[in-house]
Amino acid sequence: MFTEAIAAFAPRLPLAVAYSGGADSSALLRACAARWPGQVHAVHVHHGLQAAADGFEAHCRSTCAALGVPLVVAHVQARHARGQSPEDAARRARYAAIAEVALREWGDGGPRDVALAQHADDQVETIVLALSRGAGLPGLAAMPAQWEQGGLRFHRPLLQVPGAALRAWLAAQGAAWIEDPSNADTAYLRNRIRAELLPVLERLFPAFRSTFARSAAHAAEAQQLLRGLADQDLQATGIPPAIAALQALPRARQANALRHWLAEAHGTAPSAVQLAELLDQIDACRTRGHRLHLKVGAGFVRRSGALLGWYNPALSS
Repeated sequence: MFTEAIAAFAPRLPLAVAYSGGADSSALLRACAARWPGQVHAVHVHHGLQAAADGFEAHCRSTCAALGVPLVVAHVQARHARGQSPEDAARRARYAAIAEVALREWGDGGPRDVALAQHADDQVETIVLALSRGAGLPGLAAMPAQWEQGGLRFHRPLLQVPGAALRAWLAAQGAAWIEDPSNADTAYLRNRIRAELLPVLERLFPAFRSTFARSAAHAAEAQQLLRGLADQDLQATGIPPAIAALQALPRARQANALRHWLAEAHGTAPSAVQLAELLDQIDACRTRGHRLHLKVGAGFVRRSGALLGWYNPALSS
């Protein structure tokens, strides 16, 4: 299953692989380096969050030297802000670091495609977490197989491959990897899902990885349609949205347009309670003097004449 996934992977070359030193990225790096000799680079993000981080870097340097793969190490401080999950902070820091490496180290002619090693078990964990939080379609769509950000094209070629298949392939190669001690820390909900829930799902629904992936694909397709509808509606309302134009839309389409506006223009997302209150306040804006100032996502939505605006006081100061 792993070898088939690598055979089907068709990135632009040269290719960069995000390499942590763990089993998943070790399998991906070794397979890509074997398939495209001399065309693969590695980038290791040193988060500085664990005492073992220096050891991870040393392992990655040694492995890349043995494979003949050029390695760039990016040091980041992935401390999470108040109200932000540590996992989200680390993920954002990783992508920002990879984009910086592409600009600073690789330059013109360097890799513009980046391979990430998330696999089928990671995808299931993401879906379960989304369900536990009452997520909408964007959350249920889970991790995309491909997307573009910061001038780079990111790929997840292993989303159909179980984690156990990656480790079995590595063992057959006689390859070493490092175990991140945080993966065994049950203080993290994702680790408890992996250790306790996935074995139960395996026993009750042996094909759960593929069926969960199919549901995520359906959610992603539906979300794509909603995004297209939001684009159309925001063309009519303008950006920032005109209140009267929003009021002309059905409530569900208002909600869809507002989520899209907040995400795309301001990188924030409202909670279900915040969005419902915002919709009520928009409906109440029938007079010129009606004031609107509401906490939404990481900032505030307020009325500015006939338009809505969003601001974050922390970014304004």
